[in-house]
Amino acid sequence: MTTALLDLVLPPRCAGCDAPGALVCARCAAELRGEPARRTPDPAPPGLPECWSATVYSGPARRAILAYKERGRTALAHPLAGALALATGTAVGGRPVVLVPVPSARAALRRRGHDPVARLAALAAAYLRAAGWPAEAAGVLAQRRRIADQAGLSSSQRAANLAAAYRVTPGGIGLLEGFQREGRAVVVVDDVVTTGATLAEAARALRAAGARVPVAVAVAATRRRESSRTDHPV
Repeated sequence: MTTALLDLVLPPRCAGCDAPGALVCARCAAELRGEPARRTPDPAPPGLPECWSATVYSGPARRAILAYKERGRTALAHPLAGALALATGTAVGGRPVVLVPVPSARAALRRRGHDPVARLAALAAAYLRAAGWPAEAAGVLAQRRRIADQAGLSSSQRAANLAAAYRVTPGGIGLLEGFQREGRAVVVVDDVVTTGATLAEAARALRAAGARVPVAVAVAATRRRESSRTDHPV
């Protein structure tokens, strides 16, 4: 039985603290939503848009993201996407948006059996629309070459690993042009921002296709890379 199926047939336990009774308990849900804020990595890689996140990557948020992304607890997409939607709404200040997820590596897709960031982007856009916010998700980015596992790499190594790694799909160019004519903010999204290299490369590929990318949004940002100058909304 998969972890997702077990979540349906067994009494749930909180992904953040393991307390029985809920997929995410009220206390951990509050920590997951956190305080949406501008948390740009410091130093930031060239081309990184203004970077926002719902919370820091620690405690319940870290455990919930890992359970969703690596341990098959796909039902956690809903609370995580809710946090992403909240951070997006705070970051763009009322503008219509199109959420563009960073592409997952093929090997990671095979290992996980799902595309975690694409699902978060789609659900976050749906939550924003339900709240009356013009929002869409568009998976217009793809990998143009193989990318090595980022775990354990330094910021400079991550930047080199991702250099010119993404492209906009042929069909995505027309979609982006249409979204920009509508005045939508193009927001590149990920689950976690660490050094910012992934989001910077995604933004570069989108700009190469003619898109303006003012903001990047993630569910969580690693604490060690936060800038003390930009950890509150402005």
